[in-house]
Amino acid sequence: QVQLVESGGGLVQHGGSLRLSCTASRTKFYSYTTGWFRQAHGKEREKVGTITTDSRTDYTTTHYTDSVKGRLTISRDTDTIFMQMNDLKSEDTAVYYCNVDFGQFGVEWGKGTQVTVSPGAWGQGTQVTVSS
Repeated sequence: QVQLVESGGGLVQHGGSLRLSCTASRTKFYSYTTGWFRQAHGKEREKVGTITTDSRTDYTTTHYTDSVKGRLTISRDTDTIFMQMNDLKSEDTAVYYCNVDFGQFGVEWGKGTQVTVSPGAWGQGTQVTVSS
C-alpha cells in the first residue's frame, strides 16, 4: 500500500515561512495530480493547491485557492512534492495534508503535518514628539 508522508510543519511567527514536503513510499507519483489540503480546528478540509505534470513533456501546471495565491508555491522533483509557504498568517494555522490521485487506483492521503502561525508580537511603543 502506498504511504504518503508529509513533513516540514511547525510553529512559525506571523509573516514567517515554512517549506512542506510530501514523499511516497513504494511508488513514484511524478505523473499524478498531487494536492495540498488543510484542515483548521473545527473546520472542513479545504484544498490549498494542486500540481500536475505531463510525464511525456515535463510540462507542469499549478493551481491555488485564492486565499493563498502569491504566498504559497507548489513544486516537485521526481520523488517529492514541496509547498513553500511565505508571509504566513494566523488563518494558515491548520493540519496540512498531501493528496495524490492515482486515477483508477484510488486517492491516497498522508497523515498530515501541523502548521501553527503565532500572532505577531507588539512592543510597548515609544513616544515621538516633533516640535515646531
